[in-house]
Amino acid sequence: MEEKRHTLPRAKMIKRRSDFQHVYQKGTSVAGRRMILYVLRDSRVAGKVGFAAGKKLGCAAVRSRTKRLLREAYRHMQHELRTDVGILLIGRAGLAAGKMQDAATELRRLARRANIFASGAARAEERR
Repeated sequence: MEEKRHTLPRAKMIKRRSDFQHVYQKGTSVAGRRMILYVLRDSRVAGKVGFAAGKKLGCAAVRSRTKRLLREAYRHMQHELRTDVGILLIGRAGLAAGKMQDAATELRRLARRANIFASGAARAEERR
């Protein structure tokens, strides 16, 4: 079986403020303890992902660590998710204090609740 690369190219990231606002306002949200997942089915952001951490979380170092954990958790499971949706991940307080495994577990749980696993990955996920 072919090994999938776990990279996250810049072309697959939401970078414009208008796209962030579009997903935030029109998308559906699923909230967890350490992050919020917004999902929007729209061709403008399909297959893209955005990461955010508000200033309420703390200083720049805390916000950077929060976004780094979100990126890493998403990067490892991006091949299991649907490509017809745009995803926005927003870090909450407490995420930066945790470990990457905590972020990955929470993201997997939220993705299951938002029903954004690809068809083959959904069946594998149900067995977990």
